[in-house]
Amino acid sequence: MTRAFATVLAVCALLAPAAAVAQRDFSKVEITTRQVADGLYVLEGAGGNMAVSVGEDAVFLVDDQYAPLTEKIVAAIAKLTPKPVRFVLNTHWHGDHTGGNENLGRAGAIVVAHDNVRRRMSVEQFNEIFGSKTPPSSRGSLPVVTFSGGTVTFHLNGEELRAIHAPKAHTDGDTLVHFVKADVIHSGDIVWNGLYPFIDVSSGGSVEGTIAACDLMLRMSTERTRIIAGHGPSIVSPADVRAYRDMLATVSGRVKALVAQGKTLEDIKAAKVSADFDDKWGKGFIKPERFAEMLARPLLKR
Repeated sequence: MTRAFATVLAVCALLAPAAAVAQRDFSKVEITTRQVADGLYVLEGAGGNMAVSVGEDAVFLVDDQYAPLTEKIVAAIAKLTPKPVRFVLNTHWHGDHTGGNENLGRAGAIVVAHDNVRRRMSVEQFNEIFGSKTPPSSRGSLPVVTFSGGTVTFHLNGEELRAIHAPKAHTDGDTLVHFVKADVIHSGDIVWNGLYPFIDVSSGGSVEGTIAACDLMLRMSTERTRIIAGHGPSIVSPADVRAYRDMLATVSGRVKALVAQGKTLEDIKAAKVSADFDDKWGKGFIKPERFAEMLARPLLKR
């Protein structure tokens, strides 16, 4: 499976009913493992990029992709350690990051997330820009430990893992995970590497919050920090995040100016506000016109 197809599959699946996801063929998906630091790895498959910390204390997994991939994910982890997964942290509620919750929970893992993740998974969700509904998740899929804001710290495997709420970014329940000793940050879907991001405004996300979350990551970073992107090639540098953040600020600023001039949605889409960024960012699932629409719709409602 190509990386581009995996990204399309991931975004389509988070916007599709669970039954549609169940009908997809995951048999050819391979879980690949990449070491980022001592005891810390990135796992890639057909959903959001995962991270796993292994060591003397426990296995700590960030996100878990789709339910049909749980067996393959567990097998990939088993090549790193004989220990079972003890903690799963969901960076947000979308199904390509939470689909394995029930399977792993049944096997003994404790699923942790922000309050808003459990809240959104508990009831039907509607995405306005795609006109799609997501049914409530099963009870067994819901996080069993949630936090309301600020930072929750895990002390495992000789590491300090800080789970930090990033308000109103990709969604209203995003969590950054800072592996302090390793100097690695998992961004969840706040950062999309080489792709225009899907910002889920219907789930409380915003471009302003996404930019603020990027600024927070940059303040947390050193020149050597490695950042795990939610989609696209998994590892980016602070310089990459800065370029991504500046792209978001520039394009959203152009959209805001057009809205202030009284332009319509069709005017804004036709204005090609992202034209100078399209070669680098516009070849993924979110095409330039859709990206402009995603930025414009919340402003046109104000």
